[in-house]
Amino acid sequence: MKRSMIALTAFALLAATSFTASANQPQKATTKGDAERGKLIAAGTCAACHGADGNSQISTNPKLAGQHPEYLYKQMKNFVLVDGKPAERANAVMMGMMAALNDGQMRDAAAWFASQKQSGDKARNPDTIARGQKLYRAGDISKGLPACAGCHGPAGAGIPAQYPRIGGQFADYTEAQLKAFRDGARANDANAMMRTVALKMTDAEMKAVADYIAGLR
Repeated sequence: MKRSMIALTAFALLAATSFTASANQPQKATTKGDAERGKLIAAGTCAACHGADGNSQISTNPKLAGQHPEYLYKQMKNFVLVDGKPAERANAVMMGMMAALNDGQMRDAAAWFASQKQSGDKARNPDTIARGQKLYRAGDISKGLPACAGCHGPAGAGIPAQYPRIGGQFADYTEAQLKAFRDGARANDANAMMRTVALKMTDAEMKAVADYIAGLR
């Protein structure tokens, strides 16, 4: 038993090292947005789906409050067609919304949502909490599944400019994104990292870890 725990711990540390290696690479400087200007954009463009402060009330629409501005900006840009090429992330509603915003407005909206406090959600299924916790903290060494905490942190806070905050996110949304990565419907993850992870997960594992993540603070 002791030997198994040592092996599991070593695997989790190895996963964290390999999946955060790119975090040590220099990042290009970006122009920060203006949160006050972003507040007006959020109220007019984003509020219906995500809430004026980024705390969506609809579990299929992600909470944006408290998210890293760099990640929010990247996602908005990924919904935009560039030089006639398909958007990196396909969603008819979001593509339509982002087509109406310029680069500066996207940065402003990202700054506004990042400055807001996330209301958070909660884990709702006590029967899968232990399983979700194990997957999140240690992964599954038997099939090479790394720990979610390796990139997103022990409390789901993520790493600014690298990995998004996921703690407190709706379980329904997190589960849907895991399935989208696995099925190839979403492919805007750097180096196919999330697609690689999701391919190793069952539906039950996705549901369990998504529910656990919802309760992280």
